[in-house]
Amino acid sequence: MTEPTATAEVPDRYRHAVIPHIMVDDAAAAIDFYERAFGAHEDFRLDAPGGGILHAEIRIGGSTLMLGDASVDEAEAAAFVAPASLGGGTTVTLHVFVPDVDSLAERARAAGAEILQPPTDMFHGDRTVVLKDPSGHIWVFLTHLEDVSEAEIRLRLAAE
Repeated sequence: MTEPTATAEVPDRYRHAVIPHIMVDDAAAAIDFYERAFGAHEDFRLDAPGGGILHAEIRIGGSTLMLGDASVDEAEAAAFVAPASLGGGTTVTLHVFVPDVDSLAERARAAGAEILQPPTDMFHGDRTVVLKDPSGHIWVFLTHLEDVSEAEIRLRLAAE
């Protein structure tokens, strides 16, 4: 293993990423959970005419996440669904870089997240925790430890 190098908090290739938009069964409860578990900040909320949340935006660290209730008429018309309607599975995993993955993991566990993989130093140079939120979404939080070349990543993976 090579010696760690000085790093940026978020690698450049991830600074300007696609903004995920997730659907949940109770967006207000999800926002509350994300605030308690991940330190999220709500930036915007648009209530649906018939009740529920049509669209909201939250920030976790420097990342923006859009979300809404899957059960509002507008979401149902566009065939948006929450993980529970897929039998509890999901087709998306959300990755967010944070300064301290260990403290986030503890806060998330205390708020009700299921830890699927505890914080672990990974071959790709990040300390990573994998968890499931109460809505059924899978999250990967990472703290960047070192810049690792593609060749070194492949060598480390092969050595595991």
